[in-house]
Amino acid sequence: MNKTIEVHSGVSALVNRALELILPTVETAVSERGQFTIALSGGSTPKPLYEAIANQNLPWDKIHVFWGDERYVPADHPDSNELMARRAWLDRVAIPAANIHAIPTLAANPEVDAAKYNQHLQTFFKSTSGEFPPLDVVLLGMGDDAHTASLFPHTEALKVCDRLITVGNKDDNLRITFTYPFINAARNVIFLVAGANKRPALAQIFAPVADDFTYPSRLIKPQGKLYWLLDAAAGLELKP
Repeated sequence: MNKTIEVHSGVSALVNRALELILPTVETAVSERGQFTIALSGGSTPKPLYEAIANQNLPWDKIHVFWGDERYVPADHPDSNELMARRAWLDRVAIPAANIHAIPTLAANPEVDAAKYNQHLQTFFKSTSGEFPPLDVVLLGMGDDAHTASLFPHTEALKVCDRLITVGNKDDNLRITFTYPFINAARNVIFLVAGANKRPALAQIFAPVADDFTYPSRLIKPQGKLYWLLDAAAGLELKP
């Protein structure tokens, strides 16, 4: 794992840096493998990044978009990560509908939809059960409880290591999420973290010793590159 921690002046600088990392990765992936794969995160922090990506001149037909997690709500629900990304980015560019790999949430059973998305990913990547194909970029946020995607402290999702997708749980609100081994297969993982309320969690994540199941973002140790992009408020006490 190649880990980089960067503290930027504010969210705008953080977003600019993320864009700076992603754009050459698109070019390399398309040149070497004929496509670029990216998993999106929800929340407010990445929204301006999606808006910035929408303004680029990119080979949209070769870009495939996934989601690292999704709340178990319909795609038109205000809390939907898919809805946010569509409004900020995907509905504004000429990306083929088949290249948007949204998490299904309509079976009235998250276990069924999680298995369906797991199968969809295996089919897309031509992988078999137990294999973890590498996405080019996985974007992640982090909560003040140190969760990432929908991998929350002391939940069953943290124990799932034999598949790509599982069901996450926050206060009995079910979600669908990447497993941490699938995230760790990525070529590039980029955390976008903003706000002073994240400092206590970050201190534990970067501590030499702490409990992974209490601070789930510690489990993210990709085989490729790991970038922690922090704004000044989040990174104030860190010395990269």
